[in-house]
Amino acid sequence: MRKNSNRRPEKTGVRKVVRLRGAGKTIVLGVTGSIAAYKSAELASLLVKQGHQVFAVMTHDATEFITPLTLQTLSKNPVMTSFFDEKENWRPGHIELADRANLLLIAPATANTIAELAHGLANHPLAAIALATRAPILIAPAMNGKMWSHPATIENVETLKSRGVEFIGPEEGMLACGYEGLGRLWKVDDIAFRTEFLLARQENLIA
Repeated sequence: MRKNSNRRPEKTGVRKVVRLRGAGKTIVLGVTGSIAAYKSAELASLLVKQGHQVFAVMTHDATEFITPLTLQTLSKNPVMTSFFDEKENWRPGHIELADRANLLLIAPATANTIAELAHGLANHPLAAIALATRAPILIAPAMNGKMWSHPATIENVETLKSRGVEFIGPEEGMLACGYEGLGRLWKVDDIAFRTEFLLARQENLIA
């Protein structure tokens, strides 16, 4: 009996992160005050394993969900949580990080942080870096579904997209608030994969 040669291969649902090309890059990983902040530890670990220099920058609220020490240990670099951290001269200043970054990745990004970036506010290091850097920016939102679908958030996202900021997610599922809907942080592996894609694309543009 002849086999059906038109049969499509089954999808595994697992995406392997691969280093696309070139040497490791400098990634500023922004972490904001979402329950999904704990996933930034896995993301930082993945990016370091890919050979990148990762510098975590946390908002004050993010430190309520995951400790700076966790991200410092995984990234092997100091973590910035406040402008006052710059008093310690072994820490890179926020402008230095903005200049060094090959990519600014904010994961998770709350509705508040997205609003700050859309309106050019810079009252903490992460927002200041986003304003000062000329590197590509990738945002992975995570919030309540009603907040994500609010006209203000939609307008802020469109404003940032019009400036060249890229978004990945959110995805649909059960949210920490008990609702089911669109607002979950996108899969960490996929965020890492998109990061590699953007770094490779930027490298090709510069070349």
